[in-house]
Amino acid sequence: MKTFFLVLSGLCALTVAEIAVEEGVLVLTTANFESAVADNDYVLVEFYAPWCGHCKALAPEYAKAATQLAESGSEIKLAKVDATVESSLGEKYGVRGYPTLKFFKNGKDSEYGGGRQAADIVTWLLKKTGPPAVAVAGQEDLDKLMTEEVAVVGFFKDQESTEAKAFLEAASANDAIPFGITSEQSLFDSNNVDKDTVVVFKQFDDKRNDLSEGITAESVAEFVAANQLPLVIEFTQDNAPKVFGGEIKSHFLLFLSKASDAYEAAVEQLRKVAVEHKGKLLFVFINTDVEDNLRILEFFGITESDTPTYRLISLGDDMSKFKPPSSDLTEEAMGAFVASYLDGSLKPFLMTEEVPEDWDAKPVKVLVGKNFDEVARNKDKNVLVEFYAPWCGHCKQLAPIWDELGEKFASHENIVIAKMDSTANELDDVKVQSFPTIKFFPAGSDEIVDYEGDRTLEAFEKFLNNGGKTDKSESEDDAPRDEL
Repeated sequence: MKTFFLVLSGLCALTVAEIAVEEGVLVLTTANFESAVADNDYVLVEFYAPWCGHCKALAPEYAKAATQLAESGSEIKLAKVDATVESSLGEKYGVRGYPTLKFFKNGKDSEYGGGRQAADIVTWLLKKTGPPAVAVAGQEDLDKLMTEEVAVVGFFKDQESTEAKAFLEAASANDAIPFGITSEQSLFDSNNVDKDTVVVFKQFDDKRNDLSEGITAESVAEFVAANQLPLVIEFTQDNAPKVFGGEIKSHFLLFLSKASDAYEAAVEQLRKVAVEHKGKLLFVFINTDVEDNLRILEFFGITESDTPTYRLISLGDDMSKFKPPSSDLTEEAMGAFVASYLDGSLKPFLMTEEVPEDWDAKPVKVLVGKNFDEVARNKDKNVLVEFYAPWCGHCKQLAPIWDELGEKFASHENIVIAKMDSTANELDDVKVQSFPTIKFFPAGSDEIVDYEGDRTLEAFEKFLNNGGKTDKSESEDDAPRDEL
């Protein structure tokens, strides 16, 4: 009998360990996930939903990357998890949208920060698992690097020099672009390099940029950031990580139909502005013909009738948006707009709707930018505000609960339940990064309290009756939200 149970246990273990493979990608489930991560030093895992359009677009590139890695003999594995089926895995690893990619190195997970093309995926993984810069021993190695859209090569006579070490430090911090390093004199000669130099080779614009003076880790990082993208880059879902995840946080956004007669001339005018301010801002073209880009227009309060137009945005914790005085698509007008931003004379633009006539007719008060201070910052009232987006699924789920909460406190002398559409209204000192966001404005105070409890009627009532305090043991800090 004991032998039977030992054999049965062995069979169960084999069953758990079995992993299906589709187009070179491991198919992981709750049953085999831990063993797959434990048995492989490097695993990139995509958490996806079968119905997700972005997941469908990623699938062939993901499979292509898996194949390339396997053919090169790499030990890096690519895997995928259907998070709509394996929901416990999605919850464990904080999956809030699709696709979400996590990189597991020796069992420890981190966020994937690369692009969604096969080459981007492979480059990012090789940088994460190999040397910061590959050795370039001859022309063949250099030619291979230069097949990439962008590659950075350090030409150093002595790879133990301070400058070479600074170059490698910068290479270690950049996961998006392949770096190489060489001391071969023949490569110096064939590439017209006569001293220690960092060269960005690229397949667009001026094809090559050189840095030969003041080589430090910081200067190399800045130099690469300024030259790794085209002067004017078209925004796509594939290059979104490069655009929004880069070192340059000030972006000029041109909203224009690529099919319009004005397209070529407008981009050419903008390219002239970009040459003058290269390294200070990113200049991005957003094609208004692409349906996925309409969310970006909405974020800026732009309608189709407003286009062509442009905006400036400063990313970071304190995100600010800037609107030009006109939508003139000339080098002079766009250049003046950029200059006023850079000299600090341009003031942030805050969207607001007009105050609805019936804003206070229902238990849940409707706030807009123009009446927010009057209502939410009323020192005699405790005000709980939901910041929502009309398209947000989680906001729609919350709506009936929020309405019921409004009814519960409709006759209360100093508690107000309110909501604000944050896609059409903005505030200078209240930043909303995801939907829904709920904040409490207590009476007699300038404090703003983030609500982090459960999204139930009982939890909201308890929070308000406790004077705006949440029992942390009952909170849901990881409640699902829709990102901006």
